[in-house]
Amino acid sequence: MNCVIQYAYLRKTNISDDNVHELLICADYVGMVGLVKQCKDYLSHTLSPENCVSIMGFARFRFLEDLYQKARNYTLRYFTDVAARNTDILDLNIKDFYSIISDDELNTREEDYVWKLCVKWIDRDPENRKQHVAHLMTGVRLGLMTPKCFMEEVKEHPYVIQCEAAKPLIVDTFKFISNLYVPFDLPFQPKLTTPPLAMPRLPHEVIFAIGGWSGGTSKGCIETYDTRADRWVNINAEDPAGPRAYHGTAVLGFKIYSIGGYDGVEYFNTCRVFDAVKKKWNEIAPMHCRRCYVSVAELSGMIYAIGGYDGHNRLNTVERYNPKTNQWSIIPPMNMQRSDASACTLHGRIYATGGFNGQECLDSAEYYDPLTNVWTRIPNMNHRRSGVSCVAFRDQLYVIGGFNGTSRLSTGERFDPETQSWHFIRQMNHSRSNFGLEIIDDMIFAIGGFNGVSTISHTECYVAETDEWMEATDMNIVRSALSANNVAGLPNKRDYIHKERDRLMEERRQRLMATAMAREDVGSTNRSQSMVDNDPALDDLDDESPNEDVDGEELQLPQQAALPLPAPGIAPVAAAAAIDAAALPAANLNRQAEDRGPDNNRRFRVQLRNQRYGSHHEIRRRS
Repeated sequence: MNCVIQYAYLRKTNISDDNVHELLICADYVGMVGLVKQCKDYLSHTLSPENCVSIMGFARFRFLEDLYQKARNYTLRYFTDVAARNTDILDLNIKDFYSIISDDELNTREEDYVWKLCVKWIDRDPENRKQHVAHLMTGVRLGLMTPKCFMEEVKEHPYVIQCEAAKPLIVDTFKFISNLYVPFDLPFQPKLTTPPLAMPRLPHEVIFAIGGWSGGTSKGCIETYDTRADRWVNINAEDPAGPRAYHGTAVLGFKIYSIGGYDGVEYFNTCRVFDAVKKKWNEIAPMHCRRCYVSVAELSGMIYAIGGYDGHNRLNTVERYNPKTNQWSIIPPMNMQRSDASACTLHGRIYATGGFNGQECLDSAEYYDPLTNVWTRIPNMNHRRSGVSCVAFRDQLYVIGGFNGTSRLSTGERFDPETQSWHFIRQMNHSRSNFGLEIIDDMIFAIGGFNGVSTISHTECYVAETDEWMEATDMNIVRSALSANNVAGLPNKRDYIHKERDRLMEERRQRLMATAMAREDVGSTNRSQSMVDNDPALDDLDDESPNEDVDGEELQLPQQAALPLPAPGIAPVAAAAAIDAAALPAANLNRQAEDRGPDNNRRFRVQLRNQRYGSHHEIRRRS
């Protein structure tokens, strides 16, 4: 009561974890709306995995709808941490517990976690709760579980075996994960609908791929990646100021800042910002220098533009943008000139890796410490890398791909700041430079780029636990020199995700049918060619026919000569455009061969995170 009286006279009081609940009840009783708001704000700001469920229950009991929704949204967003560290969730009644595990907004990378929480909830009071096991199973996306977990921990669980109502769910799920759910070979069957047991939940993070270089010109297109559905979505929100490539981007809140770049004619010092909530572009203050091939990083709410190429010189200069004042300021330069490098933030420092200095591709790296305002060298990487990408992941610096002066790289390495040492990681499935690299769902995604022959749309992700790269669905547009950023917690995320989630099964069926038809066409062609090759009447013509292998090698010569080695005064588009034009037939041939996906050349790809409706690369094995 003393706190209430204090607020009545001073319009302020001390709110703490010990008194906030009683204070809110008392303030609500006497009608102090201002004090009620302060208490609700305090609880909202102190939400954690340990207290979110109890706050959710308290808010509903007191009819505080806005606080209840905030606590519930927090529980859904940080579900994995809540399930591991919160015991209050096990005391919820069946209605409240089911509403959480069945919610499309539930943020879980693996459905295995959801099932394990259901088992823990039943174990809390098995005599009264095991009767709900079949109902709980309808809230779990059983078709998206790992086969091992489903077969060993669901199908064989005593609660499930003893429940007659659960048997149809087990049968349907087993058919689904065994690819027996639908007959994919029937071309005239009705369109399929994704069953509830495999309907993907909604993502809480979205990757934005913006701009880039494709078809010999810069692009302003935007695509977003829905990690739950494993689909890229075209977004109609291009920058009205025009396209740009070889730019850098950084995210602050729900805004994506696009820094510098090149449009095929002009090197930019201009900067733009995209508001992902309002879907609008705006101009911000220009940089002091024009910067193409620029590296961009964010630290403590500031945006750093690092190095680059101004059309004449490779730069070692760095400038910092303050969004509050809309001003750029110059900070100390790097130790080396770096264009086409990459930068990221780790442990309060900005790391700049690789790049090109005008004479050679670099294997050096350095970091900027804002406390000392100094750039410091770190041990060199194992490979020279220009057009490289780097991210901070699990307290280490991951540097991936790039160009070593001779070829595009598929290798990657990680730097441990504690041991000051570099270690190789598993190679990517596709060599690439000038690509997007971003983290989502605790995995590193490599997006698009240039493979030495053509721009590509391939997307793959790195799983650190297994040190493995997995294929994901390709972008809709082939492009390099793009930017990729993860925007989390968007209130309008439904605008950026795959809309037709119920058609994922039908999309898969259409792809499998197309793949089967393509294989049949290839087999027919090969059989016809075999008949020709075995015809002795045509042996005399062999010497006059061109050698396809030799032609292929000759085609590579101008491509190798035209590799876009950066050079002072040379537009960054010239070499790439020449290679794109020269390599088009070879690129198309390579893509067709990849779509056939012979089983003897690559293993059968399971769709990303075992979502059984398939990805662009999924190929059904046939006898």
